[in-house]
Amino acid sequence: MKAIVCEQVGQFKRIELPEPSPVTGEGIVRIKRIGICGTDIHAFKGNQPFFTYPRILGHELSGIIEWIGDNDAGLHAGDQVSIIPYLHCGICIACRNGKTNCCTSMRVLGVHTDGGMKELLSVPVTHLLKANSLTLDQAAIVEPLSIGAHAVRRSALQSGETALVIGGGPIGLGVMAIAKLQGAKVIAMDIDKERLSFCKAWAHVDGTVHATENPASTIEELTNGEYPTVVFDATGNARSMSEAVRYMAHGGRLVYVGLVKGEIPLDDPEFHKREATLLGSRNATREDFLYVIDLIQEGRLQTDAYMTHNAPFEQMMDRFQDWLNPASKVIKAIVTL
Repeated sequence: MKAIVCEQVGQFKRIELPEPSPVTGEGIVRIKRIGICGTDIHAFKGNQPFFTYPRILGHELSGIIEWIGDNDAGLHAGDQVSIIPYLHCGICIACRNGKTNCCTSMRVLGVHTDGGMKELLSVPVTHLLKANSLTLDQAAIVEPLSIGAHAVRRSALQSGETALVIGGGPIGLGVMAIAKLQGAKVIAMDIDKERLSFCKAWAHVDGTVHATENPASTIEELTNGEYPTVVFDATGNARSMSEAVRYMAHGGRLVYVGLVKGEIPLDDPEFHKREATLLGSRNATREDFLYVIDLIQEGRLQTDAYMTHNAPFEQMMDRFQDWLNPASKVIKAIVTL
């Protein structure tokens, strides 16, 4: 079968692999869609933590079950599925406490183990979610939207609160949309004015802040001097993550959704005087995936405008470099097989 491997930093290669054999407890999925995300870009550029080369990328995945044995999930050959790419052990302290998203032995498809940038993939039945009611494109983007849903759930955001989301990329956009659906007033912050316009049009945010034009003053004005009670940073930028504490209300929560390879300096007086709560948000759980699938099915979460670029599998390597260029205005690129 055909596959594409990231051999080393900045280099893809087409390869041929043997097809997977049936394994009890797993299903063989014919991959039909692959979403390209920041993790793939960071891996290609050499900026991704927890990563080794060579690696087959791809963890935003949808496809059709080619083979599956008897199972309690009601899955059958021919079913369309979305894939949960976080392979957890099920026995560590995190898993025992329902936090499978931060398993101590976590293996994420396309990061710690080979992912779905190939024709066929064997996946544990527990990580396959029936998605016959979605399009294949929609089923592939359940994963990044679930990361946003998990971050909002992790923050314990309440209706009526004000949330600032820093970073208008695919993950930040998901946080904004889910926070709005939870009844919050949402402010978007980014360095790109066009992206801020998209935040208003797609996520229906209540206000926008340009990150390089006196953001604190704008946030103060938008919140009547009280500042947001929850700040989400989805930038993956150390400077932004360090400064985010300054935009938070006293008694507020700061949620790091993005990941940076390195240390984040924190101004302790700014943090301490707020009696702030700092939270990390990693991946998502099955509960988050099912919630997002329901939102898409119900039409409460619109997806068409979120998916801006696409390419056939055979053209992915040529198009990938274009997608790295900010001028291409990529929000979410989809590879089709």
